[in-house]
Amino acid sequence: MARDIYHIQVRAALVEEGWKITDDPLHIDLEETFVEIDMAAEMVFAAEKNNLKIAVEVKSFLGKSIISEFHTVIGQFADYRDALEEYEPERQLYLAMPENIYQHPIFQGRFIQKRLKKENVKIILFDAKNQNTIKWITPQNTVQ
Repeated sequence: MARDIYHIQVRAALVEEGWKITDDPLHIDLEETFVEIDMAAEMVFAAEKNNLKIAVEVKSFLGKSIISEFHTVIGQFADYRDALEEYEPERQLYLAMPENIYQHPIFQGRFIQKRLKKENVKIILFDAKNQNTIKWITPQNTVQ
């Protein structure tokens, strides 16, 4: 599996925030095929004696067309989300992307924002240079 160019930066940012990387990549065997999501992580909350589980798909959007890459990512995200719902329903899927790409006018436009909400895409924005996360965005446009 080819890794996104920001894979290492996102992994470092998650670890810096206290996440434990449990799989790199997260391999899910489906009956007739399989999917590999870039990584899986857990955050243990000792006071609650439980943990939060996430899967993270990293995308750079550095190709010639942001909108073309977006279409591919949305399809991939939907497939990965459905696989997780069936095989690891306790794990939430996130799309990690550079903060500067998310701030691009195309991403801030009505169409893309509507699609992100419709597909229930949870986003982790990161700063590739400083290897840290900037925001966690849910489809309701709230920052976690």
